[in-house]
Amino acid sequence: MPLMGALYVGSSGLRTSQNALNTTAHNMSNLDTQGFTRQQILLGTMEYSTLSINPKAVANQQTGLGVYYSKVRQVRDEFLDKTYRKEVGRSSYYQVSAETLGEIESLLGEMDGVAFQGIYEDLWKAVQELSKDPGNAITQGMLVQYSSVFLTRAEAIYEGLKKYQNNLNTQIKIAVDTINDYGKQLVELNDRICRIEAGGVETANDLRDIRNSILDELSTYANIEYRENADTTVTVRIEGNDFVKRDGFYEIGLQEDVSTGYYTPFWIINAKASLDSDGNKVYDIEGAKLFDLSRPISSELNTDVGKLRSMLLARGDHHATHEDLEDLEYYSETISKSVLMNVEAEFDRLIHNVTTKMNEVLNSGENPWELFIEKAEDGGRFILGNIQVNPILLQEPSLLSFKKKDGEIDHEKADKLKEVFTREDDDNRLNPLAQKRTTLEEYYEDLVAQIANGAYVAYGIYEGQEITVESADAAREQIVGVSSDEELSNMIMYQNAYNASSRYINVIDEMLEHIINTLAM
Repeated sequence: MPLMGALYVGSSGLRTSQNALNTTAHNMSNLDTQGFTRQQILLGTMEYSTLSINPKAVANQQTGLGVYYSKVRQVRDEFLDKTYRKEVGRSSYYQVSAETLGEIESLLGEMDGVAFQGIYEDLWKAVQELSKDPGNAITQGMLVQYSSVFLTRAEAIYEGLKKYQNNLNTQIKIAVDTINDYGKQLVELNDRICRIEAGGVETANDLRDIRNSILDELSTYANIEYRENADTTVTVRIEGNDFVKRDGFYEIGLQEDVSTGYYTPFWIINAKASLDSDGNKVYDIEGAKLFDLSRPISSELNTDVGKLRSMLLARGDHHATHEDLEDLEYYSETISKSVLMNVEAEFDRLIHNVTTKMNEVLNSGENPWELFIEKAEDGGRFILGNIQVNPILLQEPSLLSFKKKDGEIDHEKADKLKEVFTREDDDNRLNPLAQKRTTLEEYYEDLVAQIANGAYVAYGIYEGQEITVESADAAREQIVGVSSDEELSNMIMYQNAYNASSRYINVIDEMLEHIINTLAM
């Protein structure tokens, strides 16, 4: 090879070594950057120059023209990415379930020293004291007073459950808005990456990192499927429906229920649009809903993936009452799937049974009185929020007299009031699926035990799922993470390669100088 050509070989070594050092420095500078993927340098040999062709020889006589910087690729494992994103979505689902049950426990106050259990026991003790001395104005006053405290605390708990439902509804709207925003970002990133890499010269690795981070976040909201196409764009499906395509994304809409204000996510493209009397666009979302919440929750069906589905199930579609427990089929298909609606209905049944059965006893026989009355006429619906202690009895509890017309004390009536709490009754089952007949005295304990068991199971699944996520993330990090030891080793290697190319050029330069000086003489 001519000496001038040899200089070209040496300069290619300098260029590639310098670019390799730049890539290594870029990896080192992003050692602690969240979402950064380690970049790897691929070098290739330039085409060989053929000096002569000899059919009898093993190979043609050729000389190399140097090395070139072939590609900088991201070091990722597609299988580990998909595993991590599936498991983190499942973890997010059970996290919402566990947090919801934890919030319910907090509202009941069993963990904070302001337990409803204590207030309920105070009412039961007041009934017991009244049965000992029904004619005593003090025990009568205690019954009325503790009934008022019992009802006030019950209403506060029920309102807390409703507020948490409303809070979940707000979070659902934020989640859908976030998903739509991710869709817009993915479309923009697809376009930018495609433009940069279209020439086959550059690789938009940093933009790919952003895109991968968005896919990681998106996987926490719902069950996603994705793939990278030959044109470098990524297409995404959510719950089996197209979300991001090459030319855009399909927006998820929110239909607000007029009576409850609750949102239902749906695919706008699949919904039938029409105009109402005011000219506003309205949608028929039948068949266009984002989730089919009637499907059983199963890891095999991947129906336990994503926080959005979990929030929708936990929230339910309305504020439940004891009336929702009357129909077994309706309860099984709707109420039982929502932890909040289930607790609301069961808790309201407790208050309904206590107030109506106490009224049934106190409003019988001689000197009848209703201790609890409706706040507003609502067809006799004794539900939380529409029950109050009779204000007349609050002002004068002694009117709740247990004296008969002949002046004798009505012990039988007081004993019947006591039996309200101790008698087993089918009406006191927690829900239509519960097998245990219980008393009002034990009802609340069973309710708390049910919530505690559910929370224990949910937290157990969530903690186990977190271990799985951490394991998948650790395996993925071994691939995509930057190792300072490895990068420093590469840096030394490329520095040595640069120095070797530099010395090679110096030798060629000295040879050229020697030839020129010799010929000049």
